[in-house]
Amino acid sequence: KESLMEHFFSCPYCWERISMILDSSEEDSDYIEDCEVCCRPIELSFKFSGEYLVDFEARKMEGI
Repeated sequence: KESLMEHFFSCPYCWERISMILDSSEEDSDYIEDCEVCCRPIELSFKFSGEYLVDFEARKMEGI
């Protein structure tokens, strides 16, 4: 079952509020996404428990 949700967060570089679509079928995910405002790479990690988002972190990439 595919379950998508929109999640809003602040870019750790420019602090603009941005959103992304998360897929709850991926229980645990880590990846890099560029900010849609400042285009800098954000290291994202999130965790779902069923359909509920239980952890989300957006960090600056080390050395950037």
